[in-house]
Amino acid sequence: MATSPQQATATGTAADKEIEQFDVVVIGAGVTGLYALYRMRELGFSVKVLDEASGVGGTWYWARYPGCRFDSESYSYGYSFSEELLQEWDWKEHYSGQPENERYLNYVADKFDLRPNIRFNTRVASAVYDDEENRWQVEAKDGWKVKGQFLITAVGLLSAGYIPDFEGINSFKGPWCHTGRWPKEGMDLAGKRVGVVGTGATAVQLIPMIAPEVAHLTVFQRTANFCAPLRNGPIDADTMNEIKANYPEIFRICSETAGSFMHEFDQRSAMEVSEEERLEQYEELWQKPGFAKWLSNFRDVMVPGEANEDYAEFVRNKIRERVHDPVVAEMLVPKDHTFGAKRVPCETGYYDAYNRDNVLLVDVRKAPIECITPTGIKTADAEYDLDVIIYATGYDAVTGALLNIDIHGQGGQTLREKFVDGPRTYLGISSVGFPNLFTVNAASVGNFVRAAEPLMDWVSECISYIRDNGYTRITPTLEAEDAWVKHVNEDGENILRTKTTSWFVGANIPGKARALLTAPDTAPAMRNKRAEVAANNYEGFVLE
Repeated sequence: MATSPQQATATGTAADKEIEQFDVVVIGAGVTGLYALYRMRELGFSVKVLDEASGVGGTWYWARYPGCRFDSESYSYGYSFSEELLQEWDWKEHYSGQPENERYLNYVADKFDLRPNIRFNTRVASAVYDDEENRWQVEAKDGWKVKGQFLITAVGLLSAGYIPDFEGINSFKGPWCHTGRWPKEGMDLAGKRVGVVGTGATAVQLIPMIAPEVAHLTVFQRTANFCAPLRNGPIDADTMNEIKANYPEIFRICSETAGSFMHEFDQRSAMEVSEEERLEQYEELWQKPGFAKWLSNFRDVMVPGEANEDYAEFVRNKIRERVHDPVVAEMLVPKDHTFGAKRVPCETGYYDAYNRDNVLLVDVRKAPIECITPTGIKTADAEYDLDVIIYATGYDAVTGALLNIDIHGQGGQTLREKFVDGPRTYLGISSVGFPNLFTVNAASVGNFVRAAEPLMDWVSECISYIRDNGYTRITPTLEAEDAWVKHVNEDGENILRTKTTSWFVGANIPGKARALLTAPDTAPAMRNKRAEVAANNYEGFVLE
């Protein structure tokens, strides 16, 4: 495509530079961004992908903390678009760890020769829509610019790490980091006094891995979680061959379940069977790997009420059985939210770590953290001397990474202003006043790749439709957007995810509007809605 000379400023010096032009610009070279690149290129579009990292992988590039791994079955998480890829790649574990996941995504990038289309070490600062040109100009922090007719933000669901604004945070003299930005060279924790702030999903994976090597581990907990045993294990050659033969069935099951996992709910009510039968089923599920004990349970365990509380107490008792000190056990037992209202962290040795003499659990709900000191952490009732601090304090989910980019649409309106009371989109992927922008980072709260692939298929088919029918831009109607926001808010009130203070509703971020950040629908329902919109010539959109 033709390029035009533009004034560009880099590191304070104005210089004439040609701004490269592409059909599609993609922000993010993780799971979704790589597939977006593959699909767009296959359809004959010119594409440029930008990523802050020095390599591909997105979340699986950055989250290098010890213990980081899938909670979906590895073989259900990988891409399904290439039969050759499915048959070539051997997963080593049922729930694969970060190093292997990063290797896999590098393998994909090399197999399909994706790297030439990616600009690494590029942190995007802004994306500005030019109404006259019908182009998005994307500018990096280093001043480099690129233009595209279409912009896809594949910036991740859980990629913007959040650390509370603790007083004195920069005064700490030792090394510190967020789990989602673990140093590539690792952290030397052997023989050190380490503090971990938070007991969410990343902490649950990290703590049992580092507890044996540190001199002392102090865990600062605000909210206890319902955690279930992962029961991971290696995959031998025969099992892998069996998996390869069964991929069509694996993906069929995933396509039919609510969260795109390999687990289907028991359609009976927990309260309709005898107590003996109920407990027998609970025990049987508890011995299974992964999310079975959550997503293969009686259907009414997933709605607030008697069945949910019955199973919640079963899980609480499982925690109590594992932790020797009854006082510590009660601290680790969740009592402030229903089971399943938060994504259930899968653990290996997490509760057992608290039986070690060198691990201390501190309740910061009772005695909040007052400040970070040069030598550690001070709570309302004690000071803790530490050599290293690890913040496992979660993420500004779904919209965090998106709104960290200064995105300006028509009339100079920013996406940040538009989303001030929560996301305002149509189908979660398009917003009035921001033509040709596809915000696909809200792809899934379930099995991510299984939802991201069909979503990117839809987006790429939509962009093809625009090109093939002589249109140049697409934007939703205000009516369609209003109806979607109403649906998310009203139907969201009926699901477990909105029943507690979690990242699903932005409640973990001070000042963030409380609103469901994802669709309240199941994965099959979302695919059907998008298919219906496309079949009706992109109903709810204005094509110009």
